[in-house]
Amino acid sequence: MSALKRRGQSGLHRRLKYSNRENRKSNPEPAVQTWLQLPRGNKIILPPRFRHENVRAADSLVEYCINKYSEEGEVVFDPFAGYGTTLVIAQELGRAGYGIEFSEQKARYVQELLEHPEHLIHGDSRNLSDYDLPLIDLCLTSPPYTNEIDDENPFVDYRKKGFDYPSYLREMGHIFSQVSPKLNPSAHVVIEVSNLKKKGHVTTLAWDIAREVSKILRFEGEEIICWEEYGYGYNHSYCLVFSKKES
Repeated sequence: MSALKRRGQSGLHRRLKYSNRENRKSNPEPAVQTWLQLPRGNKIILPPRFRHENVRAADSLVEYCINKYSEEGEVVFDPFAGYGTTLVIAQELGRAGYGIEFSEQKARYVQELLEHPEHLIHGDSRNLSDYDLPLIDLCLTSPPYTNEIDDENPFVDYRKKGFDYPSYLREMGHIFSQVSPKLNPSAHVVIEVSNLKKKGHVTTLAWDIAREVSKILRFEGEEIICWEEYGYGYNHSYCLVFSKKES
């Protein structure tokens, strides 16, 4: 049997070799911290009427994000204000906190915690453009969660059925399309969210929100937040970070 003839290097091989050599000469993308571990908990104890649904973002996370993405005197906005964690900590850190909350009970409770109660609007974030808000330096929120198999509407405090997951994502995009014009040019949007496990089914909520909001805002990346306990089938959540797209 005759010996196999050795073939020369292909054109593709030569191009890849050259490309790799050139890439090694260029400056690599600097590594960034992509995960951190934070303690859960909130220093404000909710009144008994609210304790059955205490799904507040941890004080540690809100403080971390406000310090990282805003300066004293700037405007921090939460379109899903809930029990007011973002607004209260923004106030403590010398920022001007604003927010919108659908539940009238929650809105009244949060207004009692604020030096400027008028900064918390009892309203619907789906109509965000109707409200008189200042330009925003940081939009920081943890939106109401939903599973693909659920049918309650999270945007009306889960009070109505007949809603579906594609509608949820469309509404989320609609809300942030109204946030975008209210952002200062250097502003950031940070959305804390998790993927969900329920009855053996996984809803890729974090990834789906990232995909939807990326249609409107520039996706900068994510930070993984590790918790000792979190819920929803996971012990971590994501902070999805966006900025305003150049016009």
